[in-house]
Amino acid sequence: MTVLGLAMRSLRRRTGAFAASFLAMFLGSAIIMAFASMLDTAAAGGATGQARETLEIMAYVVGGWGLLLVVFAVTSTMTLSVRQRAAEIALLKSVGATPAQLARMIVGEAAGLAVAAALLGIVPALLLGRGLLRMLHDTGQVPAEVPHAFGPVAPAMGIGIMFVSATAAALITARRATRIRAAESLAAAAAETGRTSRRRIVFAVLFLLVATNQAVITVTVMDGKGMDAMATSGQADILAAIGLALLAPAIMRRATALLAGPVRRLGGSTGDLAAAVMRRRTGAMAAAAAPVILFVGTAVGTLFLQATENAATAAAGLGKTAEQKDIETLNFVVIGMVVLFTAIMLVNTLIAGTAHRRREFGQTRLAGATPRQVLGVAALESAVVAGTGVVCGTVASVFTIVPFGLARRDSLTPDGSVWTYLGVVALAAVLTGATAYGATRRTLRVPAVEAALN
Repeated sequence: MTVLGLAMRSLRRRTGAFAASFLAMFLGSAIIMAFASMLDTAAAGGATGQARETLEIMAYVVGGWGLLLVVFAVTSTMTLSVRQRAAEIALLKSVGATPAQLARMIVGEAAGLAVAAALLGIVPALLLGRGLLRMLHDTGQVPAEVPHAFGPVAPAMGIGIMFVSATAAALITARRATRIRAAESLAAAAAETGRTSRRRIVFAVLFLLVATNQAVITVTVMDGKGMDAMATSGQADILAAIGLALLAPAIMRRATALLAGPVRRLGGSTGDLAAAVMRRRTGAMAAAAAPVILFVGTAVGTLFLQATENAATAAAGLGKTAEQKDIETLNFVVIGMVVLFTAIMLVNTLIAGTAHRRREFGQTRLAGATPRQVLGVAALESAVVAGTGVVCGTVASVFTIVPFGLARRDSLTPDGSVWTYLGVVALAAVLTGATAYGATRRTLRVPAVEAALN
């Protein structure tokens, strides 16, 4: 069988498994192109001076962090997609497919999805780019006569970056999937423990070390430098959140082991079932916890960072300068981008993961569990995912909040309302719980016998 034949058959059978990866690429390319279009606008729109600098900062700073989140999301969803296909890959191995064929199949699928997603992302990127420029017009940071321009930088960056990141992620995941034997692949499919690879640990430690370095620089070199301390502290929470998200499989194993007892005691028979299921699904739960960590860490860190800056400016009896207004706008754009992207990725990951469990739910119901018990298991799982994500995200936000507070206000206590924090936590919990409940309920509409056989 040719590599193209393998890829086409796989795509036809497993369209659901590719939905999460495709949506991540589609959203990611749209975000990259929207911010990259600020460079096109600066070059072709006649912007000069402060306006040109604002457009370039928007593209390089905000777009750069968006790119980092996008690459992480694409890599995570590609890994999830390949993990869900472990049994299929094992079957292909058993009928004669070589590791090289399987690797080319996975990479070919990723490359095709990346190009298609990036091309479809051009229209929403154009609209989002216009919206960003309109916001800069409304705040007076860019003159109203500067028009929005799209191309050639934006599409080149969107398509090129998405193609490279998707194929690189596919190469990494394919290498591990094709290296193990067929029997091991089947075992991995049966128990989604999500072992943390050595490479993943190395990257996680690297991100956490860089975040720590930024925090140390903030409280030492940037102490007393005013709002300039944002340059180092503002990125620490994102770096720390990515580092903790990379460690999510190991963290989730610890969390499920720690919470198994309380879940059993509080949930009765449903709790017993949930504890048993969670022990073998830590990998899938970690995939859902990762966007929660990114969402909470970045949102809380940036909101309280800006609150501290506002308090410091008010305490000095000064009004906001044009530069401070620019930075505040950038901070809120970062929050909006991260909230939208991670929220969609959380919903997408949970829906894809729940749809993949249709057979498991059918077998559980045939074994005697009621639909209400299955829904209860999903609710308990989502509570553990949300709780773990919130705790890790809060830890990540500390890398920004505390150093900036010390450097700007000489205080360990962050400025800002506790209701801001509770609002972020509530949104993360509602998104996780509502999505898990809705996706599980829809899966349960399929008769148990039919679900168990498919």
